[in-house]
Amino acid sequence: MAGQFRSYVWDPLLILSQIVLMQTVYYGSLGLWLALVDALVRSSPSLDQMFDAEILGFSTPPGRLSMMSFVLNALTCALGLLYFIRRGKQCLDFTVTVHFFHLLGCWLYSSRFPSALTWWLVQAVCIALMAVIGEYLCMRTELKEIPLSTAPKSNV
Repeated sequence: MAGQFRSYVWDPLLILSQIVLMQTVYYGSLGLWLALVDALVRSSPSLDQMFDAEILGFSTPPGRLSMMSFVLNALTCALGLLYFIRRGKQCLDFTVTVHFFHLLGCWLYSSRFPSALTWWLVQAVCIALMAVIGEYLCMRTELKEIPLSTAPKSNV
């Protein structure tokens, strides 16, 4: 095992901590985006905007603004993946986990399984954006050159 490159030990406490952290980033940034959008249009904030699947829709201005907040939140959470997960291979795993717990939260909040097609489309787009952009950002940092010496380069 000593000869393997990047051998990792399975650490369930680390994984659980990262899940909790990503959920915090997800709901914290979604709350900030929704508050910002509500302040811009002078609307009253509500938990329904986060957890009610029927709110999201193209037909009403609050529905369109909530969808915009979810998409902006996906971009913000991609930065969370970069700073807290730091592994391109794990971005999809953590993205799906965050959205799975959001599905459970919506189900518990509204006491019914989300059946609105718009909600599922928004979640699919957000999963795709968060995973792809997060993986791209993580891969960029993983592929940076590793300096082998701290001595200044000399012209030979």
